[in-house]
Amino acid sequence: MTDQRKLINYTVACINEFADALDMGVKEAYRYLRDYKGIEFLKDFYEEEHLLSFDNVVEDLRALCRRNGGNI
Repeated sequence: MTDQRKLINYTVACINEFADALDMGVKEAYRYLRDYKGIEFLKDFYEEEHLLSFDNVVEDLRALCRRNGGNI
């Protein structure tokens, strides 16, 4: 599997975990993460974040998005 494919699969998994953790739809979660730089964060910090549990990643995403103007 290519590195790009690994990143895509991981990003999709994180979006799904974020949606589940916050009881929201996957499309809504994607838009929120896109708008508040969560998707960019996953891409930029894949090497570090993929070593963490999904619970930790969801918390990191929540904190980052809040710093960027999100309210979840």
